[in-house]
Amino acid sequence: MANYGQGESNGKIILMGEHAVVYGEPAIAFPFYATKATAAFEELPFSSADQLVSSYYTGKLTSAPHTLKNIKQLVASLKKEQHISTNFQLTIDSTIPAERGMGSSAAVATAVTRAFYDYLAQPLSREQLLRNVQISEKIAHGNPSGIDAAATSSLKPIYFVKGHPFDYFSLNIDAFLIVADTGIKGQTREAVKDVAHLFEKDQQKTGQKIQQLGYLTRQSKKAIIENDPLHLAQAMNEAQELLKSLTISNDFLDLLIETAKDAGALGAKLTGGGRGGCMIALTQTKTKAQEISDALLQAGAAATWIQGLGVHTYV
Repeated sequence: MANYGQGESNGKIILMGEHAVVYGEPAIAFPFYATKATAAFEELPFSSADQLVSSYYTGKLTSAPHTLKNIKQLVASLKKEQHISTNFQLTIDSTIPAERGMGSSAAVATAVTRAFYDYLAQPLSREQLLRNVQISEKIAHGNPSGIDAAATSSLKPIYFVKGHPFDYFSLNIDAFLIVADTGIKGQTREAVKDVAHLFEKDQQKTGQKIQQLGYLTRQSKKAIIENDPLHLAQAMNEAQELLKSLTISNDFLDLLIETAKDAGALGAKLTGGGRGGCMIALTQTKTKAQEISDALLQAGAAATWIQGLGVHTYV
């Protein structure tokens, strides 16, 4: 064991299939490397308690607010599993905004788990990692799908269907993804309830929209594998219109999406739970991605990030 350990992870973006995935349709999640979480464990041999240092809270880990209960439980579980009684200073730093559908809590748990195993100087299998991250995610989200844990620790996109194993596939598309944060917390729970209400009122009409979202997700996977940005963009645009009709969007998301298109984006849509959170846009050059990013910031986006998706275009 060293007296210090560090770990990191990335954010995640739902590219396609949000909300439809609840009804058995597929969705695609991307690891998003433009945002990161880092964690470090440092031994405090003369301390009587674990300490946490973060932008959200600094002090005794046992006295951390309820919103950090997942991290408290994760650290306790890791120490118990490895029979560690030493106290630590845990330092967490994250550029992933919370409650925006970008996998913030899972990314932090991934970074913490990796840092702890780095401190132990022990190999960490993917199974061990995901098991530990799920301990945190169950506290943070109740009944997590596991997609955030998988995507924030992955190198590949994930195609997933409720109740089925995750399907990791190759990222092979020469394009750039721009993500813009509305600065508004996503309203996932309310949006899911409202879609369910629409489904109850008109099962045929709402069901057709959900099935079409599933079809567009399958087409998107094909477009990524075949390096076809134009078809991916078209699927994104169609998906946004369907999500809008399902009341998942809001005025500010619509404004940012139109801003991205006016600035030259091939396709744009909301990502995640909707009614806040983030939107995404697709373009084929880094120069155009920067122009779109600037336009989104001028339109009021709280922050933007750019990620290259092609093999030779990572930024």
